[in-house]
Amino acid sequence: MRIAIACDHAAVSLKDELREWLSGEGHDVLDLGTHGTASVDYPDYGRKLADVLAAGEAERGIALCGSGIGIMIAANRNPAVRCALVNEPLSAALARSHNDANAIALGARLIGAEMARACVRAFLSTDFLGGRHAPRVDMLKEPA
Repeated sequence: MRIAIACDHAAVSLKDELREWLSGEGHDVLDLGTHGTASVDYPDYGRKLADVLAAGEAERGIALCGSGIGIMIAANRNPAVRCALVNEPLSAALARSHNDANAIALGARLIGAEMARACVRAFLSTDFLGGRHAPRVDMLKEPA
């Protein structure tokens, strides 16, 4: 699977760890940066992730910042993106199965690498259930 990953300066270490782990699992990882700890603006990286997902250049996305909140909001400004903030595997699986999320956001200052991997694993291994959830997901595509 092709997975795009983006972060701000607060999450570089977690991004690098997840990128290496995902590559080792056989995924094609598109690293959108940032690549250092100098202060950057999370909206820029949320937008990069959203643009890649909207263009079909990646199947799934992982957005990282200190809390996960800011970069999630930035990514969700693109109507092609359904990015869910997750903190544990159940919410990651539900984001996929019920909401057809194509991205997740994680807070690097809030969860450790082991929990982040568990969330990503659940997100990537869960399919959208469709059925009664499909009309609701379709409603998310409508302008507010």
